[in-house]
Formats: sequence, structure tokens, C-alpha cells
Amino acid sequence: MSAIFAAIDLGASSGRVIAGVFSPAKVELHEIARFANGPVQIENSLHWDFDALWTAVKNGLERLGEFAEKRGLPVVSIGVDTWAVDYGLIGVNGELLAAPHHYRDERNLLGADAVHAIIEQPQLYAINGLQFQPFNTVYQLAAEALQSPELLGQASKVLLIPDLIGYLLTGVAKAEVTNASTTGLLDVRTHQWNLDLVGELGIDAALLPDLINPGEVLGSLKPGLLDHPAFATTKVVAIASHDTASAVLAVPKLAPGGAYLSSGTWSLIGAELKAPVLTEASARANFTNELGVDNRVRFLKNLTGLWLLSESIRTWTEFGDDLQIAELIDEAALVVSDSRIDVNDPEFSAPGNMPARISAHCQRRGLTVPHSRAQVTRCILDSLADGYVEAIDELERITETKINQLNIVGGGSQNELLCQLAANKTGLTVVAGPVEATAIGNLALQASAAGLLPKNIEAIRAFVAANFEPKTFTPTSEGK
Repeated sequence: MSAIFAAIDLGASSGRVIAGVFSPAKVELHEIARFANGPVQIENSLHWDFDALWTAVKNGLERLGEFAEKRGLPVVSIGVDTWAVDYGLIGVNGELLAAPHHYRDERNLLGADAVHAIIEQPQLYAINGLQFQPFNTVYQLAAEALQSPELLGQASKVLLIPDLIGYLLTGVAKAEVTNASTTGLLDVRTHQWNLDLVGELGIDAALLPDLINPGEVLGSLKPGLLDHPAFATTKVVAIASHDTASAVLAVPKLAPGGAYLSSGTWSLIGAELKAPVLTEASARANFTNELGVDNRVRFLKNLTGLWLLSESIRTWTEFGDDLQIAELIDEAALVVSDSRIDVNDPEFSAPGNMPARISAHCQRRGLTVPHSRAQVTRCILDSLADGYVEAIDELERITETKINQLNIVGGGSQNELLCQLAANKTGLTVVAGPVEATAIGNLALQASAAGLLPKNIEAIRAFVAANFEPKTFTPTSEGK
């Protein structure tokens, strides 16, 4: 018997509505809608165009209803995954009070200073287990309190982006725990809001929603929201709503001794552990302890990812270049250069002319300055792979575990040059794919909640491996 599940999968540059048609031992993915997403300038701040995003989501779901009707099947459930840390403020009448801020907005630095004046980073790390990132929700809320106290005072709830969309779909306001673990306000040991920390920072605890676990039903669709009969009995299910948590669930070959890399706008590299690591060494290396499915710990490091390349491509396109990505990667494969950048340098965090910033960065460091598109692209990919080497070395040292394989999922898994460079530089076998790991993890957890797949991670990963065969890259001496 077949069943349809829907993934609302939102990233920092685009969003999709994807249908997963499940039958025994098999799943088919169908992209129902794709739409742009990105930052917009409102006065002097970066925000998300959430009204446009929500409209695109609803339009995509309407198209999903038509797809389901043609298949003669209802939509069993909907799951929402997005990026982490950003939020919307809900007023006492249930309305969104303002467009959510974008995590690249400069206000975060103000918020970080305000929080650290109350509690220093080592103390925070002992409580929440999070690496320092100035965009973490705790810092954004501190900035909100300083810059917009009246707006914050009108709020009844703070909802992270997937929780906000779930609320608009169902009217139920809850916080899914894997994403809540990125806020800086969740206790790394108890997986509950740390109310002592919340109070110390002057945050109203009433703003924090009740928590919900992956696999639990959030609620039914609000009456009249989607009139298509395919949605008559549809539920919204809380999946691992932090997109990286869903992606890690869908890593098909993750075994003891394996590391994962969720490669997209960001490079999130780490291992799946049973307990958090809160040592001085892990804090110093800026590793984070975030939650995954079944309370497993995603012990990882956050590096800038293919944002560097996508932002470069955007610049070249604005200058009138007609780009074919495959040709660009092929050209970069022929380049040999010592051009390197520190991918996590703050100068690369904001939108703008990325190639110019990369060239200036290399010049300051006395390295060969990349000029052509192929040279800039190769510099980015080499620098990312170097970052993976450093992160894996740190991961082995901190966890006292020998890493024997790197599993790459997400958009970067289809970049064969990047995968081969990662294999060459780390000396590890790289298992690449699936590209759609986030959506697959989202859909698979819904199918598990509905009883179509077993309720354990290993069985879900075996199902993914059987349906989406990964590609293997072995280390060579070329391009190391």
C-alpha cells in the first residue's frame, strides 16, 4: 500500500515542497514546488521576507493537493525543516509581529556582548554545550531586548522558523527539541529549557513554548487553510526540524568511527554520540553539542560552506557572466594553486562581492591571488577541504576516536571535485549522498511515525541506503 508524506524543506537560499510516495521498501521523491528565499534589507537590518515565504509554502501545498489527487492518495502528514536559530515573535492575538531577522544581521554582535557581560562563554558552554556563534538565538534575543524592547514586550511566544510555520499550519505553538537545542537556552543534559539561565539573562520564560520531540504529532491543519480534499485528515508531525538533524538521520552509511558532513550553505562536520562532550578541549575547538533524533548528540563543528561559492556565482552573474556550474567545476579541477582562505573569517559572512574579498584575503596572507573564476572556485574548494582536515583531526583528538570514513550529504555531495579533494586531503574514504538528505530524513521520520518504517535510526538509515545508493571516493595523491 502506498502513502504520501510532505516535506516543507526551507534553506537559506531556496525552499521546496517535496512529496514522498512510500510503498513497501521503496520511496519516490517528487519536487512539487521550488521557490527563492533570501535576506531582504528593511531599514538598516537584514530580515527574511517571511510573508513571501509563507505564501510560497501555501501555494506549494496547494499544488501538492493536486498531485495527491492524481495519485488517488491522501496526504498523511506534513513535516517542516529549516535552518536554525532565527525566530518570529507572536503577539497576544496570534499574529506575527514583525519580519524575522536574518542570522547574518549585524545586531548579533551587540547581543553577544550583552550576554557575555552577564555570563561568560565557558559558563554558557557548560550549560548549553554550544559553540560560540554570534547568531545563536540567545544573542539575537539579547539584541532584541536592547534594540526593540517594546516589540519584545508585545510578544507572547518566540517561535523558531519551523515552529512558526507549524504554528501557522495548526495553530499549535510548540518548540521541536532538536532545533531548540541550537538556541543556547536548552540544557545540554536535561534537554529542557534551562530556566535559571533564562532568568539570569532577563528573558521572560513565558515566551518559550512547550517542547515537542521528533515523531510526535503537532496537530491537525487549521480548518479552511487548505481546502483540497487530499488534506482532509492530514496531520502536521514534528520531525527533526533543524535541517542538519534531518540530514544526519538520512546519512546512509554512518557507523561507529564514521564522521558526517552536511554540506550546503554551511559545512557541518562531526560525529553522532550518545552523550555530550563538554571538555575544555571541545570548547576551545568550538565544537557544539546539538540534539538529533532519539536524543543522540550531534557533536559537530560549524564551518562556512558552499555559501562562498554561491555568493561568488551571484556576483559573477550580476557582472553579466553566463555560468554553467558543471563547466566551472571542471575548469577548477585543472587549477593548481596555493591560494587559500580561512573559510570562517568574519569578512566572508555578509552578502557582497565574494571574489573580491577572497582575492584581498589571499593578498594579505602573501598567497597567490586568484583572479579567474576557476581559480577562485578552486581556492574555495581547497580551503573547504582543508577545513575538513582540521575539523576531523580535532574530532579524533577530542573524542579519542579514530575516524575511518567521512559521509557527505546535501548539495555538496554532488560536487565530485569537492568530494575527491576531501578524500585526498583527509586520507579517508568519502561516501557521498544522498543530495536530498534533509528532505529524506524529514519524510522518513514521518513514515516511521505512521508505522510504515521501523522506529529506530539504524533501520531508517538502511532504508535510505537501499533507496539512494551513495557514491564512494577513495584517496589519491592527485590534488592533495
